[in-house]
Order: sequence, then structure tokens, then C-alpha cells
Amino acid sequence: MTASEHAIATAEAYSAHNYHPLPVVVATAEGSWMTDVEGRRYLDLLAGYSALNFGHGNRRLIAAAKAQLERVTLTSRAFHHDRFADFCTKVAELCGMEMVLPMNTGAEAVETAVKTARKWGYRIKGVPDNMAKIVVAGNNFHGRTTTVISFSTDPEARADYGPYTPGFEIVPYGDLTAMEAALTENTVAVLLEPIQGEAGVLVPPPGYLPAVRRLTRERNILFMADEIQSGLGRTGRTFACEHEDVVPDVYILGKALGGGIVPVSAVVSSREVLGVFRPGEHGSTFGGNPLACAVALEVVDMLRTGEYQQRAAELGEHLHRELGALTGGDAVEAVRGRGLWAGVDISPAYGTGRAISERMMERGVLVKDTHGSTIRFAPPLVITKEDLDWGLDQLRAVLAG
Repeated sequence: MTASEHAIATAEAYSAHNYHPLPVVVATAEGSWMTDVEGRRYLDLLAGYSALNFGHGNRRLIAAAKAQLERVTLTSRAFHHDRFADFCTKVAELCGMEMVLPMNTGAEAVETAVKTARKWGYRIKGVPDNMAKIVVAGNNFHGRTTTVISFSTDPEARADYGPYTPGFEIVPYGDLTAMEAALTENTVAVLLEPIQGEAGVLVPPPGYLPAVRRLTRERNILFMADEIQSGLGRTGRTFACEHEDVVPDVYILGKALGGGIVPVSAVVSSREVLGVFRPGEHGSTFGGNPLACAVALEVVDMLRTGEYQQRAAELGEHLHRELGALTGGDAVEAVRGRGLWAGVDISPAYGTGRAISERMMERGVLVKDTHGSTIRFAPPLVITKEDLDWGLDQLRAVLAG
């Protein structure tokens, strides 16, 4: 039995089977490449679902983490620490907002946004107690907590976890008529992904996000943008909302904010919205800890130059041009996405998404399937054009049989 086989068998025996990972056991990684326990190298075209936007082992981020590790890593929010004020200031400035509420994971940030919207609705908007409604989109993915899966339309994420949390209305993604019909005087927020990642990198119709922004503004409803996967450079802009000149009331951030080193998430908004919280009403032991703040501050500084956004835009244009050329045959049915982010629908005749991913892995490329036949591409923003082209060559070879 090889070292990989042993590690996989042991994991299967001792860990819950809530994931079905590809049969590769990573030991080291740098930039856009990962190496398994046998020394085989793989091109990473998933980047931890955008958590690794700046690549594996980014020197600037590692240096920031190491320096902070030598000083202080955790105080809890019972005390101030010397990185917290800078973190909140810089993240707020990056978003063009006024206040930040830090958490750890993306799901925690979405839960926090839901609580924020409800509390704002009761205290500021004047919605009757326990009547607040939040409108969400079908095929969404905002996390896996009990409340979040309560408004999921994915049977795998939702089945056998009831009773579910009430207070949500689901409308089709991109359907403005359905969105407008769902809004009532008790609606406190609309929660959307500007691009739906888990659903297959679905980009809404042009004009949809600006129209939702207009409707929510007219009706005194918060527009909350879940930019956990789409934000922080992935689409060629700092935020995916920027492609349509939309500024939401609330940004929900995560993944890349932690640089692929530590979990960092945040809800970012105005003083009117986040000002509804009083001491003791919400919190997190690790949220906004010194180590997280140090890494996130470096992430923000890296984004302020615009070089990563530009790189994602330029390489993304190349990625979509090359993938789009594959739709001329019978193997690729459709390609969607923006920047260095793409969903590729493979014809079922060529195999399931899982089968294609496994064949790509055999050729040294790591991607991930979703919803049966869709393959997602989300390489680190630091990937070279040569490496990206090599990865695309492997896809062509797999599809050629």
C-alpha cells in the first residue's frame, strides 16, 4: 500500500464521510502547485474555492503571519489588541463602508448578516417583532449552518436537518419580476451572490443587480452581497458587484480575506446598519483575533495596488477565450464566469463531472465538479499564463479521450 493509499484508507476509517475528496494526498504546496506524499506535482485550478487567491505559501502573507505569531495570537474580544483598529479601518476603506464586524468563517459571516438585517429591521425600519423576511435566490450557496441550509434549494445540503429556520423567501436567481413580487413591507433584506459559485459559476443577466439595488433602495430594504467567493480580486475587480457599478448596503467577506492561512470573515456596512449591535448581543471568541487581523491587513494592502485584480482580468479574458473555443465541439455544452473563475458544463456523454475531475487529476491538474456535469476553474490569481495554458491543454486531452 502506498503512502497515499494508506492516508486515504485511514481517513475513510476515522473521519465522517461528509466530503468525497479526489484521491490525492497533498503534502506541500507553493504558488499554483501542490505536491503529494509520493512527490507528484499537481496544478491547483481550484485555489481552495477562492481562499487561496494569492497562491499557496505566499511569502508576504507567511511573513505577516510569522511576525504576528511571535507577538500575540489571541486575546478574545474581552480586550483590545494593537491590530484590531487597523484591520477594521482598512477593511472598511476597501469596501467604501464605515464599520466592520469580524468573524471567522464565511458561514458565520452570513449568519451574522442575517442577524444584522433582522435587528436593523426591528430597530430601524420598524418591522413588527418576529415578522422580518429575507429574500434569497434559488440555487444559492451561503454555507451549511442550520439557518443557512433552511433557505437552500440543494437537497443534499438540506435533507434530514429539519425543522428549518423560518423567515426566508426563495425566488429564481436572475428573475427580477419574481424578486419584485417577493418584496413586502416586512422584507428587511435581499441576500444574493453577485455570481453563484457552487451553482456552477452562474452570472446573472445584465442589469439584474442594478435593478435589485434600485428596488431595495426604493423600499428601504438592505441589499446584502455575499462576496465570500466572488470578492477580493477573483473576477478582475475587488468585488464582483463592481462590474455593474453596484454598491450594496452590506458586504459579506471571507475565504481570500484570510490569505489561505487562517479563517477570516467579516460583515462590512454603514454605521446605521452595524450600529444596531450593543455589547453582548453577538460575538465570537476568535473573530478579529490578532493573527487573523495581521494576515487580513496584508491581504488588503496587496489588493490596494490593483495588480491582482488586473491580473485576474487579463488572464481571465484569456481563460474564457480558450474555454469558449471548446464549445464549438460536442464535449463542452457551455462556459460561464468572469475573471479567473469559470464553470464548464461537460456533455454527459463524456462522463460525469467527477469522472472528468479524476481524469484531470491523473494528468496532474486539480479541479472540482459540482451539480453532476459542471467543472469549476478558479486558479490562484498568481498563476502564470504558461501554467494556465498547460492546465487547459490537459482538459483538451481529457476531452479528446
